[in-house]
Amino acid sequence: MVSVDTARQLARTELEDVVPRRWKHVTAVARRARWVAERLRLSDDLVTAAWLHDVGYAPRLVDTGFHPLDGARYLRASKVDEAVIGLVAYHSCAPIEADIRGFGSILAAEFAPGDPQLTAALLYCDMTTGPDGDYVRPADRLVEIRGRYGPEDVVTRFVELAAPQILATAASVEELLAVHPR
Repeated sequence: MVSVDTARQLARTELEDVVPRRWKHVTAVARRARWVAERLRLSDDLVTAAWLHDVGYAPRLVDTGFHPLDGARYLRASKVDEAVIGLVAYHSCAPIEADIRGFGSILAAEFAPGDPQLTAALLYCDMTTGPDGDYVRPADRLVEIRGRYGPEDVVTRFVELAAPQILATAASVEELLAVHPR
């Protein structure tokens, strides 16, 4: 089992110096994941996956250009637990983008989805954290992503298709957080 500290170090090694803005985002997502995991009494796999969810953006790991798949492949080669790899491979509605990119069957053949509750919590953490690590509402995060990628990009098409699921999932996690005492 890969510890949270090992996951942090793997992410730091791959992201901090080469994609510092992504590193800021990942650091904040992991911090939010720690808070959510404590509040909802979830497994540390959530925090581990939060540290690793965007490792596929590291330039030396890019193979397909689809960061959940590239990251999951790297994590498999790094002997990370399958449960965590599944969270990374399927984070933030990745199957929808995989289908758009033509990788849907590849993703499904290579990796099993992670625990649904942890997958939802990871989406919440990712979609409430902006690129510079600031808290954002999920709807505003989707606007930011569309603006960053532009109207013709595959990521924008993905966001438009995934928006209802992203917003519903984030809202369900927010509801859970509201009913759990601190």
